[in-house]
Amino acid sequence: MRIFQNATQAALAMRPDDPVYCFRPEVLKADARQFMEMFPGKTAYAVKTNGEQLVLKTLVEAGVKAFDVASPGEFAAVRAVSPDAEMLYMHPVKAQSDIRLALEKYGIRVIAVDHEDEITKLTRVVRALDIDPGSITVFVRIQTKGQAAYELSKKFGAGPAYAVELAQRLQRTGYKVGLCFHVGSQIEDPDTYDRALASADWVRNRVGFPIAGLDVGGGFPAEYGTDPASKKPPMPSIGQLMSRLRSDIAAWNFDKMPLVAEPGRVIVARAFSLVVRVLLRKGRRLYINDGIWASLSDSWTGKLTLPARIIPDPAIRSRNGNEKTIVPFKVCGATCDSVDILSRPFWLPETIDTGDWIEIGHIGAYSLSLRTRFNGFYPDTFVEVTTPFEEGEAPQGLATVETMAAE
Repeated sequence: MRIFQNATQAALAMRPDDPVYCFRPEVLKADARQFMEMFPGKTAYAVKTNGEQLVLKTLVEAGVKAFDVASPGEFAAVRAVSPDAEMLYMHPVKAQSDIRLALEKYGIRVIAVDHEDEITKLTRVVRALDIDPGSITVFVRIQTKGQAAYELSKKFGAGPAYAVELAQRLQRTGYKVGLCFHVGSQIEDPDTYDRALASADWVRNRVGFPIAGLDVGGGFPAEYGTDPASKKPPMPSIGQLMSRLRSDIAAWNFDKMPLVAEPGRVIVARAFSLVVRVLLRKGRRLYINDGIWASLSDSWTGKLTLPARIIPDPAIRSRNGNEKTIVPFKVCGATCDSVDILSRPFWLPETIDTGDWIEIGHIGAYSLSLRTRFNGFYPDTFVEVTTPFEEGEAPQGLATVETMAAE
């Protein structure tokens, strides 16, 4: 992999017509270690966020020893980079054959359920393999309520009363029983964890036996750009949010038991940026060589405002407008699909033109894992970059309130 100091250097050296992922391994290590230091329990990286081998390998080097996995493909990906890493099978709905594979081949002993049929599938496999159920910790997933870019309780989780029944059935069968929840991806309300902990406490007080642990899931937000037109209050920093979570965990008396978190976005988002090229400028529209069917699906469905900076093509000698005037551009993707238009604008200098490049920052979460081969487009070029996106020469256009105020 070629190494550059920054994305601008990479773009000018390579002059790419295809998108280029700029990987920052030291940023990934730093963000992983920061989270592990702040969370008072086990950190299990959510592989679905970005399961690229170079990411998993770097996380192992950073000291991550546990991974939240959801499929045979993720089992294999983790085992390929670490023979010793612990895997937690926290997908609530699973094929019985996948449960067997997890228990028999990969030695997984932590699993999640949210329905009695999942307990039935698990118990069939446990009995067929003659595994002691007491060696397995089963987390009962509880529904939660909150605000996030993706509300996962619309799809998964047992209501509190039903969660009590599931926990009691598991305990009677001989399993160790924990409780878990997932407040959604990219939470937008700092009270979300407190409400989820209240639900977990309600269930714990009614099961009639000590629970083996609590898994608080993911949802920890990454920092992106801020739409100047947005009226949402800013989220606390990750440090402030984690300080509050630790306080809430203690207030609900969960601090004396084993704790698990499943961070993804907050760990890997800053580790990548993406260099794209402007294929065409049409007024206030930019047509780029990536889009919602490739690296930018998450920004479309999650309605994220991504930080972006222009990398001017030096071959363009004449430009219109003022490079210090930052304006919003609607961004269209490379495919023939008319839906391939981002839900949030890029704020960039009004001088941007056909042939320029754009570096899109904080693109590490869900960009690579959600890309498709639709219409024959598939970004797959990587370089290593040593400078964090936020450092070095100041971005010429970031969608932040501070930047707009400075103009």
